[in-house]
Amino acid sequence: MMSIPGEQHKWLEKFLGEWTIQGVCDAGPGQPEMKHSGEERVRSLGGMWIVAEGRMEMPGAGEGTMITTLGFDKQRGRFVGTWVGSMMDHMWVYEGELDASGRILTLSTEGPEFGVEGKMAKYRDVHEFKSDDHRTLTSAKLGDDGEWRQFMRADYRRTK
Repeated sequence: MMSIPGEQHKWLEKFLGEWTIQGVCDAGPGQPEMKHSGEERVRSLGGMWIVAEGRMEMPGAGEGTMITTLGFDKQRGRFVGTWVGSMMDHMWVYEGELDASGRILTLSTEGPEFGVEGKMAKYRDVHEFKSDDHRTLTSAKLGDDGEWRQFMRADYRRTK
């Protein structure tokens, strides 16, 4: 079966290029936010997928590397993808949708609850294009009270 890239696949081309990353993440109750920085290179895989390869300085933990894949599954009518990083053994599997403005891609996933062994939690990553050369990524976890709590925010600036 040969698929032909559609409108949503073309939308993913917004990610293509080289980016610098500046971000902050929650270090836990009563702790100051941790800053992180890095870079990301995003390429196309046959016009159907994007592959983002990143490198980031992890506060107090050295360098981390990560790979993100994103595509669009026409049968499900949803954006799909994965994220893996050198700092953990869990593969995050995404599914999501683009908002009506065409600027915000919200991806849902499930993964280990940080600090609680054996417990899984619901997460979401939101990619927002502020302009062609500036995008943000925010990550949040669904709490037991049903409220989403943001724990990470990063600004991506295109360099190429």
